[in-house]
Amino acid sequence: MVEITISIPEEIEELAYISKINWQLAILRKLKEEFEELAEVKSIVSKSKLTQEQADELADEVNLALAKRYEKLLKEK
Repeated sequence: MVEITISIPEEIEELAYISKINWQLAILRKLKEEFEELAEVKSIVSKSKLTQEQADELADEVNLALAKRYEKLLKEK
């Protein structure tokens, strides 16, 4: 088993003290979620037939569409 040492900021530690968080269990669960998500992404990417150039173009299109959408939302406020 790998041992990891982390630093918990005081403001989080104070909140956790109130609810008596089991840090080891909380971190273990979060790491498990992250690794499962990475495995799912890796599985999806491994089946992709897009070239890197096509993927970059698609990412640019999505980013531009999102930027326009948020710009529109900001103007509506």
